[in-house]
Amino acid sequence: MQVGVIVPQGWTGEYDGWDPQRAWVRSVALAREGETLGFESLWVFDHFTTIPEPTDEITFESFSTLAAIGAVTSRVLLGHLVICTGFRNPALVAKMISTMDVQTGGRMVLGIGAGWKKDEWVAYGYGFPATKARLAALGDHLEVIARMMGPGRATFAGRYARVEDAINEPKPVQRPRVPIMVGGNGPEVTWRLAARYADELNLDGLEPGQVREALPVIAARCEEIGRDPKSLAVSLHWWESHLPPPGEARANLLADYRQAGLARIMGMVPNCVDDAEALESFAADCRTAGAVV
Repeated sequence: MQVGVIVPQGWTGEYDGWDPQRAWVRSVALAREGETLGFESLWVFDHFTTIPEPTDEITFESFSTLAAIGAVTSRVLLGHLVICTGFRNPALVAKMISTMDVQTGGRMVLGIGAGWKKDEWVAYGYGFPATKARLAALGDHLEVIARMMGPGRATFAGRYARVEDAINEPKPVQRPRVPIMVGGNGPEVTWRLAARYADELNLDGLEPGQVREALPVIAARCEEIGRDPKSLAVSLHWWESHLPPPGEARANLLADYRQAGLARIMGMVPNCVDDAEALESFAADCRTAGAVV
């Protein structure tokens, strides 16, 4: 099981009261430290304002954050956990990710989902479509993105997205495309979209027992369309509040996730912006758990 860490952006309140430039310097330092410590990947949230309530505090934008992190790292994979597809034209997303894959030497992962945080949608002028419509749009957007990253020009006409003879150059360094990771816990729609379009399904905040229950259903979603379930990796985003304190209990939880069959886990390491030893301590617990660091 691989392990990734989220680079702080302020979304969870970790930078409340900080000067923005000081906060950014800290984020860059943590990204570099994460790579040095051997974590497989670095991730960012795709949110505009803080959680649980929007406040007038720092939240660094995700694409510009990843691009900057890519410039100061050389090995780690980089991705979103996950983009809200409704915030951007999907052809533009494919263009940005393809360019970033070239810039980083083939280190991008495209994490994508339907979105859920209503206050952001409304505040930024997107409205807030019903869940069914957001998921249907995700399906159309995945089709556009896959075609844009494929060979030649892209043409597709769906209800929620369309492209016509669209050029996407440069293509990604990775072949056949930048890996696509669909995020969400919905077995009826989201997992079917992942089975059809994705290289990875990212579960959100499930406990190890819930992961074990989910995996046979995920496999069934692949089998419905004749896909080998082993070809769809399954990962998990842990929430900061779900992790025990450093030490045996945390290592045991990480080991339980590994034994459940996850390919990768990723999340924010608690107190990492203030505690100079937080990432190193987490890396030690990951090694104790038998995870790859």
